[in-house]
Amino acid sequence: MLNKFGSSGQGEAKVQYLDGDFRVISPGAYVRCAVTGTRIPLEDLKYWSVDRQEAYATPEAALERHNLKLAT
Repeated sequence: MLNKFGSSGQGEAKVQYLDGDFRVISPGAYVRCAVTGTRIPLEDLKYWSVDRQEAYATPEAALERHNLKLAT
């Protein structure tokens, strides 16, 4: 990730989501999932929307936000 750093904040980080990466604007330990509200530690952040500038805890949450379903 673009901003691997020692967490200088324990609260919620402010993040700019980019294509394939993200940039920490304000330090923090986590971001919140836009669908579930779950805390996502920055080191575990894998799913986000560049267009919506929001994070998702799981692939299922990202699909739900976009009104899609996981193929079974």
